[in-house]
Amino acid sequence: MPTRSIEIDGRQWQVYPSGFLTQYTGDEFGLIFVAGKGEEREVRVTRYSPVGVRAREQSLAEFDDAQLLELFRSTQPSARSPEAGYRS
Repeated sequence: MPTRSIEIDGRQWQVYPSGFLTQYTGDEFGLIFVAGKGEEREVRVTRYSPVGVRAREQSLAEFDDAQLLELFRSTQPSARSPEAGYRS
């Protein structure tokens, strides 16, 4: 699975495609941002609609750091998302 790395506010985040599929398969993808390890680990999740490429991995590779930062600003805590194990 491809991974991107970005520093945000002095903290290093790894970015992964979530693999979680919604009803909008191919039109909406999830990203998981992970920072830290163990007890200090923080996971945040967001979704986006790709422009151009319709493959999760390739669309992630095409983002520049400014675009990833913008997506990070729209994340929610992992406890609130099905991609990271949330169940209603």
